[in-house]
Amino acid sequence: MKFVCFNVNGLRAILQKDFAQTFQQMDADVFFIEETKLSEEPGLLSPFQPEGYDAFWTVSKVRKGYSGVAAFTRKRPLSVRYGLLDGKYDEEGRIITLEFDNYFFVGAYVPNAGDGLKRLDFRMQYEKDLLVYFSSLEKKKPVIYGGDLNVAHHPIDLKNPKSNEQNPGYTIEERTAMTALLDAGYVDTFRYLHPEEIKYSWWSYRFHARENNAGWRIDYFLVSSSLASHVVSAEIHNEFFGSDHCPISLEVDL
Repeated sequence: MKFVCFNVNGLRAILQKDFAQTFQQMDADVFFIEETKLSEEPGLLSPFQPEGYDAFWTVSKVRKGYSGVAAFTRKRPLSVRYGLLDGKYDEEGRIITLEFDNYFFVGAYVPNAGDGLKRLDFRMQYEKDLLVYFSSLEKKKPVIYGGDLNVAHHPIDLKNPKSNEQNPGYTIEERTAMTALLDAGYVDTFRYLHPEEIKYSWWSYRFHARENNAGWRIDYFLVSSSLASHVVSAEIHNEFFGSDHCPISLEVDL
C-alpha cells in the first residue's frame, strides 16, 4: 500500500499548476491533502475528483477558506470519521480517519502554534487529545498517521535550529509532545529508514528559502510500532513544486 500526504496550500491555486499530474505520478492508494482552503464541502461541485478514487472532505466551519483536508482512496474504507473523539477539531476541518480491514489511516493538518505562540495552548491540548484518540484506535487495530504535523522534532529537521528556538513548530513544548507520541508506541518512518539524512518538506516563501534549501521537515508519516517492520519506503519528494510544502510518501507491506 502506498500513502501520500501533501499540504497543497490552497487546492484551487495548486490545480492551476501541476497538481493533477503530480497526483497521477505519485500513484497512491491513499492520497491525503491538507490546507485545501475551501469554503464549503465540495459535494458534486468538487474542484478535483480523480477517476478511480473515493473522496472524503472536511472544511473549517469557523473560518471560511481556512484549513481543510481531503482524502482520496482507491479502496472504499469500512468507516470514515472526521475530527478526533466526539468530532473534536472538525470545526477547523483538520482530521480524517479511514478504517480499513487491518489498520486505521489518520490524516491530519495539525494546529500551528501561531504568531507569538498565541495558539500554543490549543496546540498542546490537541496533542493530549490525540494520544487519547490513538489509544482508543489501537484497541482495535494499528494506526498509520500522516500529514502536516507542524513540528521539526530535532535539530536535524530544520536548517537553522538555533535561530528558531521557541518559534512556532520548534518550541520545546511541541518537540516534547512529538517525543511523547513516539514514546507511546509510534515510529517516525522517515527517520526509521533515513536516520542521518537531511531533507525538508516545507520552505518559507520569504528570502528564497526553497532555492537555498533553508527548510523544515514538518510533514510526517508515523506508524504503530507493530507496523514498523512492514515499512518498505518513506520518502520526501522535494522534486515536486506548486506549494510551500512538497509531498511525502510511505509504502507499507500490509
